[in-house]
Amino acid sequence: MRWVLIRRFPCRARRALTAHRTVGARGRAAVAGPSRGTVDRRPALIACCGLALLALAGGGAARADQQRDPELKTLLQGIIEKTDCFADKYESIVWYKAMEPRLARFVPAHDARMEILDHVYCEAKRDPTLPLPPDLVLALIEVESRFDPWAVSPAGAVGLMQVMPFWPAQLGVRNQLVRAAPNIRMGCEILRYYLRAEHHDWVRALARYNGSVGRNSYPALVMQRWQRAWRF
Repeated sequence: MRWVLIRRFPCRARRALTAHRTVGARGRAAVAGPSRGTVDRRPALIACCGLALLALAGGGAARADQQRDPELKTLLQGIIEKTDCFADKYESIVWYKAMEPRLARFVPAHDARMEILDHVYCEAKRDPTLPLPPDLVLALIEVESRFDPWAVSPAGAVGLMQVMPFWPAQLGVRNQLVRAAPNIRMGCEILRYYLRAEHHDWVRALARYNGSVGRNSYPALVMQRWQRAWRF
């Protein structure tokens, strides 16, 4: 999510920063103050950067509302306390052996790797009417947080799957998003909800998950990491 913020930096702010670098490159006199006969553009630069920051703040707030679909509350309420998993045991063993070495470069601790793999596999397969590819969920986690359970985006999303914090507050499970199990459980349910709402269109479902509907850069990045690093 945070990379989307960087890409959306307003064009006028970029032009102002480019002008600032050009002015600074002319010599120290440009830093100390305007020379006689020149126009001091520093106030305009400051104002433009201020507008850019306001735009970023507004963009983060807009994205924060992307996960506020009312129907999601009922779905999350129904799964938040579930810890059972009915995954096929043989397939899960193959899963662990294939994925655990790939995850090692992101998560050094063996127990933490196994916990993430266990919950990703379980939650991806939880709903037999619409199972998620667990390897694609790993690609999404890499893009969202690089497997850092303490990651917080500028929009306020938290944890491995960057879930918005208003859900734990509404569901009475505060301070749970830094834990792998509830974060992955809620993240998979949110992704599944958008996939169903978008009639199995992965590009649109991923864009809605990220709050970037209308732009394909985020879905393309997740799919790229899935194909290159996580395909099971």
